[in-house]
Amino acid sequence: MSFLFTLIRSVSIMAALLIASIAGDGAAFAAASPFSHTPAAEQREPEKSVPQILRMNAEEPATLDPTFAEDSTSGAIIYAIFDGLTRLNDKGEPILSLASGMEVSADKLTYTFTLREARWTNGDKVTAHDFEFAWKHALDPKIGSPASYRYYVLKNGQAFTMGKAKAEEVGVKALDDKTLQVRLEHPSPFFPTTAAFLPAIHQETVQANEKWANDPKTLVSNGPFRLAVWEHKNKIVLAKSDTYWEKDVVKLARIEFSMIADPSTELAMFENGDLDWAGGPISALPVDAVEPLKREGKLRSQAKASSYYLRFNAERPPFTNAKIRKAFAYAINRQEIAEYIGQAGQKPLMGITAYTASLKPDGFFADNQPEEAKRLLAEGMRELGITKLPPITYLYNTSDRNKAIAETLQAKWKNVLGVEVKLLNKETKVYLDDQEQGKFAITRSGWAADYNDPINFLQKFKDKYSATNITRWHSPAYSGLIQKAYAESDTEKRAQILLEAEALLMEEMPVTGIFSDVNTWVQSDKVKGVRINPLGKIDFKWAYMD
Repeated sequence: MSFLFTLIRSVSIMAALLIASIAGDGAAFAAASPFSHTPAAEQREPEKSVPQILRMNAEEPATLDPTFAEDSTSGAIIYAIFDGLTRLNDKGEPILSLASGMEVSADKLTYTFTLREARWTNGDKVTAHDFEFAWKHALDPKIGSPASYRYYVLKNGQAFTMGKAKAEEVGVKALDDKTLQVRLEHPSPFFPTTAAFLPAIHQETVQANEKWANDPKTLVSNGPFRLAVWEHKNKIVLAKSDTYWEKDVVKLARIEFSMIADPSTELAMFENGDLDWAGGPISALPVDAVEPLKREGKLRSQAKASSYYLRFNAERPPFTNAKIRKAFAYAINRQEIAEYIGQAGQKPLMGITAYTASLKPDGFFADNQPEEAKRLLAEGMRELGITKLPPITYLYNTSDRNKAIAETLQAKWKNVLGVEVKLLNKETKVYLDDQEQGKFAITRSGWAADYNDPINFLQKFKDKYSATNITRWHSPAYSGLIQKAYAESDTEKRAQILLEAEALLMEEMPVTGIFSDVNTWVQSDKVKGVRINPLGKIDFKWAYMD
């Protein structure tokens, strides 16, 4: 246990040092240029003769409205066209962006940001009022954002969403155009990291047109790039924004995203010189190409704070029974999936917290237990009083890797448990809608952390009726542990609480991990300065072609 405590202590110390480096001892930080965090090699001016156009591939984003975005493609494009108070460097550390200064109170509950001069793409000034509006808008129960949980760190954030507090009681307030005061529900040393993914939105635009984010003519943003073209199901083009506060840093003139669904076609286009990048973080390589690319020395891979896991619908028989949920989980051979489908260093996950943040990397149960799975299935069926299972479906969003994993799971459940599972693959937007509406028995999920801490994975299942817990499983004991961890400042005690919470989650098994994920991709030697940080997020702000 001492190793685990040492690990979380080191994480907390690093976070504390990070806060101190940004804010000093509660004093305002005079914002250094982000280039002070940029390796010298990334500061080179590109050759003027080289067209500054980056060509990539992505699936159709579900939305470009930050209020509603959940999928990785939407998130990556939103991160390119919007800017936050902070932005992450290549090490995943927050650096000031739209904020020119930050003060932190002694109790670590109040942050005061000073905004720099910045403008929206329509020429309006970016103000603290835009942030206050955006964050309260995302939490507003009338809006029904599935991503409202990102803002629960704010004082009364969740209470407002649940109708238990008023908007004016939420912990974000514009003191004037340039000053934003943020009050947190509990101390969160990772809040400066979280702030990078909580952008402002333009209030007048949003209130005038609820579909404002669907069209380049109406989408108003404030990031390094702007949306120039969106031909749905065909392509997206981002262009350098002339109104961005640090536009001289941005070297790319355009980023052109094709929307090729087949990863083999995407890779062929890359190899033919029609794309400059193929694969992660926002697309995928063909499963059967990963090993050959690795042998040829072309594959790039990087661990990320991301879990690939399954969710069981705890309100739909037979997964109302914990033993049956565990039977399906124990029947899986995760090592086999990681080795033969992942092929790039994915680590089998017998928990839910990604390996990069886990307090128990070896997991909470043994992988691949077919006999135990059979026993649990039989006991669970007896407890339900049934001799035959109802039809079971497995829902996943379309991709080469997801399909391979789905077919492997289907075969394993058939061979070990004798259960026929029907596979349902849908495009991401429909898949997310079906998940939200509970239209599944088992569904694949993935979670890329907003900050590298166990609680970012575990808090998703705290409340039964929340956008993050589509299993509809609930345990008052589990909720109490998460709430207790929020308030605990002692690192060793907090570690023990979180370990107890994850152990309880794995005993009840509303979710089960498959592997801790990595990004894999290939890129042209011409592509420079694209940042993929340890969280697995991609940033094009400093990218260029050379």
